[in-house]
Amino acid sequence: MNNPGLNVFLTIITFGIFGLVLFFGLMRRMRDHNRRRLELLDAANTLAWERANKVGLAEELRPNFERVAFHLQTLRTMTTDTRDPVLWLILAIVSGGLAVTIGLILLDSDLIKHDRSEGAAEGELAAIYGRLGQTVPAPDPGQVKLPQNYVGRVIVTIVTFGIYLLWWLYDAMVDGNRHFEINWAWEDSLGQAASAIAD
Repeated sequence: MNNPGLNVFLTIITFGIFGLVLFFGLMRRMRDHNRRRLELLDAANTLAWERANKVGLAEELRPNFERVAFHLQTLRTMTTDTRDPVLWLILAIVSGGLAVTIGLILLDSDLIKHDRSEGAAEGELAAIYGRLGQTVPAPDPGQVKLPQNYVGRVIVTIVTFGIYLLWWLYDAMVDGNRHFEINWAWEDSLGQAASAIAD
């Protein structure tokens, strides 16, 4: 996933076989990322709640914690969605471009839903940690993923006899990479703040 252009080239020269590997990787990456982020944000929330109780700020910050819990529940619900990468790989092999097209639409919509929920939780945690004396940057609302034109993309895929799926795969890799890079910077700040309040 680190080199989308090369991955698309490998898909072309392997007559689509490497594309199945990419599709499997995209489904697995999104599923695993959602689980990991849920665990991270949940742990950060629990640690902050314990600290808030110790310093007498629990009642003041209770509304923030309740909002975090609400947004984490959305992420938790997403872990029960049918996104098993092996299942989707089998569907892609059996149905060809149809399952890949549906899977790419689901990946994009999942990323949007995930992005909004984790961004909202990050905003609340930034406020909580700020009140606890630690600086954690609030997420940039402008970085929230916008939906693609799914109907247009499906039409172009049909018109180009599936060739457009290569560009769609490229976009899916780029969007995921961009999302993870934003997450890494924020996680570094969160880690430092969590270590400080845990001491």
